[in-house]
Formats: sequence, structure tokens, C-alpha cells
Amino acid sequence: MRLVQFELSNGQRRVGVVDGERVREVVGAASVRELALAAIEAGVSLVQQVERQGLGTDHDYPQLLQDLRILSPLDHPDPAHMLVSGTGLTHLGSAATRDKMHQHTVDDATLTDSMRIFQWGLEGGKPTAGQAGVQPEWFYKGDGGIVVRPGRSFPLPPFAEDAGEEPELSGLYVIGPDHTPYRLGFAIGNEFSDHVMERKNYLYLAHSKLRACSFGPELRVGELPQHLSGTSRILRDGTVLWEKEFLSGEANMCHSFENLEYHHFKYSQFLRPGDVHIHFFGTATLSFADGVCARPGDTFEISQADFGAPLINGIAPAEAAFQPGAIGTL
Repeated sequence: MRLVQFELSNGQRRVGVVDGERVREVVGAASVRELALAAIEAGVSLVQQVERQGLGTDHDYPQLLQDLRILSPLDHPDPAHMLVSGTGLTHLGSAATRDKMHQHTVDDATLTDSMRIFQWGLEGGKPTAGQAGVQPEWFYKGDGGIVVRPGRSFPLPPFAEDAGEEPELSGLYVIGPDHTPYRLGFAIGNEFSDHVMERKNYLYLAHSKLRACSFGPELRVGELPQHLSGTSRILRDGTVLWEKEFLSGEANMCHSFENLEYHHFKYSQFLRPGDVHIHFFGTATLSFADGVCARPGDTFEISQADFGAPLINGIAPAEAAFQPGAIGTL
């Protein structure tokens, strides 16, 4: 089952089940979060809760996408209660990409930090079920305020040095009343980042991640195939500037999803009932590694057949939110 959140022409919200080129409303559901909390309370799966509530009016899915009325597939009415985070060096091949960015001298006897943490993942990232494996790289990206709905452009702040895509899987979670994180499913995402800033110094990684992101348009409910293959492309002036296959799924990763989830939710501050979490699982495919520099006016398109419609976002310059010396005093 694939779910979307969307707006009617009058601005009212709905949840829908994707059925080909139609979207059928889930009766009585205004948000996926509410639907998930109802499923938790009833002790049923998300699919069962949809079936319990039933389906109603149907809509033209391509038209909803064209009209930019499709929302991100999970959100929170208070953006401060939506945490966006991620992890890196999780995919086979990702270390080679990262290593190019951070290795300034060649010394066969010395591993870069990137290669070292990747090696740790290969050796201990897929422990026996129920056991903790080696912890991965982890980063904070922002709250719900940095999420851009499908079809809209990423804001590029004036201090940014790069506008780089990162095609990734994202896990979508709601925290239950008993402090248990519940995974609703997965979505494809674009973990938009500043790779020029990151390359200057690895300690700038945290800064480079504080950018907008997008995921969706669809939430794929349930487990994933072990092997997933998608396409990441950049369009400029209507033509393809860059295009490459990206691989994901546990068959292409050095960590299990269970291990990555454990090392996020082991922190008690991430277990506040009712909160929403979006967690990006990393990638091994970047246009930046191929020397491509995206710019305002370009369009990112990330597609993977198991997730339905592609995720499309542009890039647009944004005004500075703050200026040096603008702190107020009390």
C-alpha cells in the first residue's frame, strides 16, 4: 500500500491510497500521523486501520501532483515536534565517494576517518537480530520547518557554497503513547546538502547538513525488497544534465535498518509520544562526486519504481534569515 497526503482545492487536508493514476481518500483521515496514532491505539497495522476506516472519493493523481497539492507523506501540526536526521557511510560504495572529498594526501598506511567508519560498518553493521551493532555516522538536519513538499524548490541560502542532491531512502516514524517508535514505512527522499562546505573540513559536516530536504510523494507501507535500484537525475533548461543509477536496500548496505534505527532511537529524547521522525539512510550516489554543480533553476528528479511517482524539486535562491550583528540584547 502507498499513501499520500494532499490538499483539496479549498485547502482541507486528506489522506489517500494511490491506485494507479487515482488517489482514493481514506474516510475520516486528515493526516497520516492521526491515522498511525489511531492504528497504535487500536493495536492494528496501518494497512488494517485504512481498511477499518474505508475508502471514499477518488481524485486524479497526476493533476494533484501538477497542482502542487501533494504534501510530504508524514508531518506534524507543530513543526518543532518533527525531527529530521540521517546517517551516512551506510551503503556499499559510499566510502569511496566520501573519501574523494576528504582525502588530501595519499598514505596507504593511514585510513581516513571516512574509510575507517565504513570499515567498522562492514565488520559490525549487521548484527544478529535483537543485538546492537556498531554505531554509524549520525547527523541532525532540522525540524519540520526545513521539509519542502514534492514539486517545490529547495531554498538556497546566500551563505551556501553548493546545492547538492542526495538520493536516499527515508524511514518515517511516529512515537506511540508508550514511548515506542513505530515505523510506518519508507519514502524516497532528497537529503539536499552542501558538499563544497563539507569537503573543506570534515568538521563542517554538521553545517553542511543544515539545509532543506524533501521526501515522498508517497509513503510505502511495510517491508522493503532487499535490493532497490532507482535513478537520480538533474535537468537544466529542460534537458538532462546528469543521470545515474542509485542502489539501496539492505543488500546494498553495510548496516541493517534495525541497527540504524536502534542507534537513533536509543536516545531517550527522541522518544517523546506523538512526535514524528524522518530518518535518511544514506547514499553512494552524488552528482558532486562526478564534478557536477547544480544551480538555481535546475530540477532534481529521484525515482524508484517501488515508490510510485518520482520526487521532483527545483532550486531557488533565498534571502538571508539573519545578518551579522543582528542579535538583540535584553
